[in-house]
Amino acid sequence: MLNLTQRLILGCVLLGCLVVGLVTVTHRALAASGQLNLAFALIAIALVVEVGTVFFVLRPLNMLARDAHRIAQGNLEHRVEWHSRDSFGQIASDLGRIAIRLRELRDSEAGRKQMEFQLSDAVLQSIFEPIIVTDGKGHVLKVNQAAEELLGEAATDRMALTNTPGGDKILSAIKDAVSMQKAVAAEGEASMLPMRIGKQERSYRLRTTPMRDSEGRLLGAVTTLEDVTSLQDIDRFKTQFIAIASRKLRDPLLQLRRGLYAMAQGFSGEMTTLQTELVASASAEAEKLDELMSDLVEVAELDSGKRELQLERIRPLQALNEARDRACDDAAKKHIRVEVSAYADLAAVEVDRGALRSILDNLLSNAIRFTPEDGEILLAAEEVKQFVQFTVRDTGRGIEAERLSSIFDRFNPFSEKGTGLGLALVRRLVESLGGQIAVESRLGHGSTFRFTLPVAVTSNVRHPVEVG
Repeated sequence: MLNLTQRLILGCVLLGCLVVGLVTVTHRALAASGQLNLAFALIAIALVVEVGTVFFVLRPLNMLARDAHRIAQGNLEHRVEWHSRDSFGQIASDLGRIAIRLRELRDSEAGRKQMEFQLSDAVLQSIFEPIIVTDGKGHVLKVNQAAEELLGEAATDRMALTNTPGGDKILSAIKDAVSMQKAVAAEGEASMLPMRIGKQERSYRLRTTPMRDSEGRLLGAVTTLEDVTSLQDIDRFKTQFIAIASRKLRDPLLQLRRGLYAMAQGFSGEMTTLQTELVASASAEAEKLDELMSDLVEVAELDSGKRELQLERIRPLQALNEARDRACDDAAKKHIRVEVSAYADLAAVEVDRGALRSILDNLLSNAIRFTPEDGEILLAAEEVKQFVQFTVRDTGRGIEAERLSSIFDRFNPFSEKGTGLGLALVRRLVESLGGQIAVESRLGHGSTFRFTLPVAVTSNVRHPVEVG
């Protein structure tokens, strides 16, 4: 296909050929009549018309084409100069106005984006907590001022998290957030990330969130480090205070229980019916207080790390049977059936015997407490990958939905009976043994507590082989 310029040139050439042909045909007639000069004049006029057409039509078209090409290439500062008011002048004027509008639009869009960038950067820098923006692989893209102070000279390095103490935890959280496509906000001691700023060591709680663009494409992750140093110090002081206070109170409580026991056995003489009832009530309350002191001491020892776990191999079926036997009297008082479901050859777990006993006793006592008469409780165990999952299921009234999120908190405000420390102690013991605990419940449909414990590692024992 020919372009406009080529077609115009072709038209002019054809027109010239046509004129030359006509002159050639009429040459004899013109020569006989003495008008030969007229023939040459017609040829000259045709050539002039052709040249004029090329000059006055093709040249403006080429100039406008070059101007339009420059504007299309992004040179919006280019001005289209045209002084005539014909059609070419109108086209040139329109091209100029288009360039101006595009320039204004570009400047306003760039300004808006620049303002948005400056605003987002100012917001990021004004946040007090350290914030680290990374891509999906953990390469650092941007940090705020608090994070720069935390990372020091490594803040400008894309691989800063690889060479920073505690960076492996951040990288692991980024990997989890990107793979699970949801925020990762770990709690507890495992989420604490100690880092040093100058001569001070601070503790941070790690929170990582996936970062996406407006179209939902994954860009990376945003990690926030919440400074919990003061909270951790307060919690440590509280734990130490509770531990000391609990130990100091146990001796007076022991003497009180001995005195009440002596009175109940009649060692202090005959008592009236009212006195006997008062002593029995006081003994029951002293028993609850002793239970609270024991739970407080155990939780404080776990929090402070003073409790040393003595790990040994225990068969799950054996542990469940022993827990059922210990609770059979309390269950019989309410005519509650306690069933055990576990295979005898189930893999052994490597745990502290006392810790496992406390876990099962607390869960089973809660199940008995909240299960009505003639109810049922199931104790079960099964192997799940490298863990053994224990289950305590009851047919009680269940747990309200608003209580589930705080059911394992210390001094649970929803606890109607007991110390409010039992489930908190259970969670701490399970986690200290390398497992996890969860609860499923619906009001009116009972509750199911599940916790996992790691399978004991089997050691290869070599037996000597006799020769001969």
